[in-house]
Amino acid sequence: MAELTLEVVRREGTGKESAGKLRQNGKIPAVVYGGHREPVAITVDRKTVSELIQKSEHGVRSIFLLKMTGSDQQRHAMIKDIQINPMTRRMTHIDFVRVAMDEKVRVTVPVHTVGTAAGVKDGGILDFQVRELHVECLPNQIPDTIDIDVTSLTGHQYFRISDLKLPEGVKVLDDPERVVVGVTHAKAEETPAEGAAGTAEPEVIKKGKPEEEKK
Repeated sequence: MAELTLEVVRREGTGKESAGKLRQNGKIPAVVYGGHREPVAITVDRKTVSELIQKSEHGVRSIFLLKMTGSDQQRHAMIKDIQINPMTRRMTHIDFVRVAMDEKVRVTVPVHTVGTAAGVKDGGILDFQVRELHVECLPNQIPDTIDIDVTSLTGHQYFRISDLKLPEGVKVLDDPERVVVGVTHAKAEETPAEGAAGTAEPEVIKKGKPEEEKK
C-alpha cells in the first residue's frame, strides 16, 4: 500500500471559536493519538486531504505519513474517524491514530463479489449477509476488498468465512462459520388458479442475520 504524505500544523487554539475560524480558512482541526503517547492537536488543509483521499485507491483506509510543518517530526497514521457537516457535506474534524509499519492493525474491509452466480442465472437471488469483515494484518497489507468468486454458487449454496481465499498476511477475526454470501430462490408468485384453489403455500426461506497526538 502506497503511503500518502500530508503536511500538518500543530494546533495551539482549542474550543469551538478557534475551530470555527480554522474551518472558515479552509482548514480542518484534527487530533493524532495512540502509540502509547499523548494526543497532539493538529490542523490539516481541507482541500489537500480531500484530494489525497479521493485519488488514493485505499481512500480513508490509506496510510498517511504526517509531517509536522517547521520540524523534522513525522509519523505514520491512519484515519480513525471523520466528522462531516450534514448540510455542507464537508469534513469538520479528523481523528488520526498512530501506526507502526511493523505492527499489525485491525480494520474493516468490504466484501466484493466477482462473477455472476449460477443460481442467479437460474432465477435465484444473491443474498449478502456480511458486507464487511474485520481483519488483522500489517498496515501495508490492508486489502482494498475481500473478493469472492461466486460463479459456482447454485441455489441454496453459501460461502462462509472459512471458505474465503485471503490475501497473504491477512487474518479474518470474525466467526469462521458465519455465512458471507449465498444464493436463495426467489419466492414464486401465486398464479390465479393456485389462488382460487387455495392449496398453494409459499416456500419459507430461512436466512441468517448476516467512514491530539504527539508525533
